[in-house]
Amino acid sequence: MKPAVVLMAYGSPARVEDIPAYLADIREGRPVSPEAIEELTERYRRIGGRSPLDELTERQRAALERELGLPVFAGMKHWRPRIAEAVEQALAGRCDLVIGLVLAPHYSRLSVEGYLQRLEEALADRAELRFVASWHDHPPYLDVLADRVRGTDAHVVFTAHSLPSRILADGDPYRDQLLETARLVAERAGLAEWSFAFQSASATGEPWLGPDLLEELDALAARGVRKVLVAPIGFVSDHLEILWDIDVEGRERAGELGLELERIESLNDDPAFIGGLAALVREALSVPSTT
Repeated sequence: MKPAVVLMAYGSPARVEDIPAYLADIREGRPVSPEAIEELTERYRRIGGRSPLDELTERQRAALERELGLPVFAGMKHWRPRIAEAVEQALAGRCDLVIGLVLAPHYSRLSVEGYLQRLEEALADRAELRFVASWHDHPPYLDVLADRVRGTDAHVVFTAHSLPSRILADGDPYRDQLLETARLVAERAGLAEWSFAFQSASATGEPWLGPDLLEELDALAARGVRKVLVAPIGFVSDHLEILWDIDVEGRERAGELGLELERIESLNDDPAFIGGLAALVREALSVPSTT
């Protein structure tokens, strides 16, 4: 067989002018308020005008391609290049087996399932698909994270993107996978003090999973904690949810509370992390997926 990898990420607007179209894409045609556009625009302005996600995803793609010796194509869920564009590139190279890999370690029907649907629709049975649904407990991923928190004297707060809390009633594994990742990393690193919090909840009018990172900082300060190290295990590269939610909003709250807050370096194109992604692809190549 002739395999290729479609590496998928959420996507980010390349320019401030693209923000209205980007939000419209996320909302799938539902109206976007001027206030939402203004708020997101201001956040991008505060982090330097744009997110580094596109450049970092390209670096991850290129590094993974070099590591595997196989063609790797990047596709975004909510921006360009689209997942469908990546599929067409793979098929143009006459591949007959696509390995789908999302740059999100934890599975949820509200998030990762959307990537799979787009991938299947684009492929339209023109090649075999093997999809890596979750890699939250993959040893190379855990090892890279453990290396970043090992030896700290700070209280470690593991974080990930929140989702509406209604997913729990549906038996969605997202929260359980996140807590398992946090526990496994803490065990590997020998952490004595750690906790878990969510971040990046949207104002949709319904409850979202918590506690929120800012609430967790309040609670830690009330307990007398003075040093915090944030480890965003649900994200694998720098982008808005890292640079705004932690580096701006989190640091501002920490400053108000008298906390010293630091953040681990994002995985980005760390060779150890890329090696772990390559291992996931090789495993998928050797054992056909049941999806």
